[in-house]
Amino acid sequence: MRLAPAKVLCKVSAAVIIKWQCRTLGCDAMRYFYFLFSFITYWFGYMRQSSALNILKTGQNVFLTGSAGSGKTYTLNQYIDYLRARRVPVAVTASTGIAATHMSGTTIHSWSGIGIKDELTERDLSNLSRKQFLADRLKETAVLIIDEISMLHAKQLNLVNQVLKHVRKNDSAFGGIQVVVAGDFFQLPPIGSRGESNREKFAFMSEAWLDAKFHICYLSEQHRQVSEAANGGLDLDDILNQIRRQEVTFEAIAALEATYDQDVDIKRTRLYTHNLNVNKINDKELAALDGEMMRFEATSTGDSKLVDTLKKTVRTQDELTLKVGAKVMFIKNNTELGVSNGTMGELVGFTAVKIDDGKGNSEALIEEGDADDDAETAKKTDTSDKQTAKTKKPTTQKMPVVRLNSGREVVAETEEWIIEDETGEVLASYSQVPLCLAWAITIHKSQGMTLEAAEIDLSRTFELGQGYVALSRLKSLAGLQLLGMNEMSLQLDPLARGADKRFLALSEEADANYAMLNEESLTQAHDKFILKSGGTLNQSVIDAYAALQKKRREQQQAKIDKKQKRRNQVADKSQSTLLATKTLLEESLSIAEISQARQLSQSTIMRHIAELKAQDPSLACDHLRPDDEVMTAVGTAYIAIKVANNPNDFNDDGSVKLRPVFEHLKQRIDYNTIRLALIFITP
Repeated sequence: MRLAPAKVLCKVSAAVIIKWQCRTLGCDAMRYFYFLFSFITYWFGYMRQSSALNILKTGQNVFLTGSAGSGKTYTLNQYIDYLRARRVPVAVTASTGIAATHMSGTTIHSWSGIGIKDELTERDLSNLSRKQFLADRLKETAVLIIDEISMLHAKQLNLVNQVLKHVRKNDSAFGGIQVVVAGDFFQLPPIGSRGESNREKFAFMSEAWLDAKFHICYLSEQHRQVSEAANGGLDLDDILNQIRRQEVTFEAIAALEATYDQDVDIKRTRLYTHNLNVNKINDKELAALDGEMMRFEATSTGDSKLVDTLKKTVRTQDELTLKVGAKVMFIKNNTELGVSNGTMGELVGFTAVKIDDGKGNSEALIEEGDADDDAETAKKTDTSDKQTAKTKKPTTQKMPVVRLNSGREVVAETEEWIIEDETGEVLASYSQVPLCLAWAITIHKSQGMTLEAAEIDLSRTFELGQGYVALSRLKSLAGLQLLGMNEMSLQLDPLARGADKRFLALSEEADANYAMLNEESLTQAHDKFILKSGGTLNQSVIDAYAALQKKRREQQQAKIDKKQKRRNQVADKSQSTLLATKTLLEESLSIAEISQARQLSQSTIMRHIAELKAQDPSLACDHLRPDDEVMTAVGTAYIAIKVANNPNDFNDDGSVKLRPVFEHLKQRIDYNTIRLALIFITP
């Protein structure tokens, strides 16, 4: 379907009126007035990153917002580094597991202890406050960051507020700590109950939002979209801001229409509104490839409803079918491979991977060999092989080799997605190769991605905001081919639009108020908050943190450079990841610091340390050893469970499960501390 007539897709804005009024003055005057109008409306109410950082550092509660690519995550990371350098306890969380991986944090549900609940009784609150490790975490935190706030339901933000007030015994908003939320409410709304309106779901409609009295920082600097205005026309950033204002001009519609016949990169991604279109295109493209298929079956454990929740979040399939030549996309960040959620590439072969018998999806050893040879071997896999695999755990498994669009080749090994409760116990897990076919994907699943080129069909738009989400994935109009759109394609939720106008006005007000402060006053406000939060102003401490961060970046870059020289990052993943952890361990870093540096969960880091200690009992990790009281308690529980010899208390490899130890200790010691103590107890 070709694009619908422009007149039914946009309303006449003030910019168009100015154009009409300027016709008699000539083309140059018309462009001048239009440019002037766009400049004024664009900059009104917006804020620079440096101004936002100044406000954040005063300790005020802040809502950090802005269009896609405006630098929200970058600004948050700058603030997090600022706090950590001064030893201010900061909790980094996000509304979803995928968003949390981008920030190297955890979900707000896990951090706060609210889990998957929609309401908490007084009994629930009492139970939470009696969990010492949770209470300590909430009491010790001075700054709480929640990223992707647009995907957090209003009820859940209210619960976080309720828990912090109760545990910290402080009736101030969120128990008196600084809360920084970030996101863009023009993204698709959070998932709610059947029949719930967006008014009931948006976080800014919650009581907690009003209680927090957020300062609004509406960022303006654009770091995703590339300007094309120098060529005499509108650029993508202009069009996106017109959509945000709901003042889309005829010129903007014409610019979008013009992309219909545009040739874009052959490696483009196709975005569609419905799964039916996506699956049809991917299946057709896959069937057109020669060669036998390889299938990768997902595994899951835990509560079935939670597993279903994970499946909805993860952009893959229970049975993933791949062929050499398939266009694929990574769906999970992996710093070891240098890939992120949305990294695109082509499957060029399969390579044999040695699997640790104890952990089917753990770090693995890559056999030497040519990917094409491995692909030929993979073709010989038959039904009898699969039947044998069910009765005897294989020692090797074929895994996809992906040539990224950058030219590097990486192996996509099985990854695990988990939901934990407030104690760190895994409630549900889902494991699968972190790839999906990517000739086409749904717009909903494209949220959070940045694409160089895309073919987009909005002709069947059924939800407000879909068009904006799709278009904002791109860097420029040069990478867009728009096949069609309907009357709803460029519309936004009226409630979100109304809130956005208010956010802009409040941002301008905050910017003006803080601009009146001189540098000395700002510095005093910043220092006062650091001291109030238990931090330090000692410059040597701050410099030491900066030096350590620089050293880590250099080590990481050196590691990447070394692998690039070999044109591969698939050589012995298990040993390289263990050595990376060992290097940081030798710097006497804590589990939390290693986890942050590696962008891996703390439980994964502890598994690394356990493996390293098993390989080398003299491993220098005594600085992590829990105190004698904890060691004695965990050791006593461990021996009691071994003596009782209840089969339900042991894993398949004979190791003691964590839950019986946790329960034997009457929940007095958290799971991560138990994990750590067992490293020094078990042989």
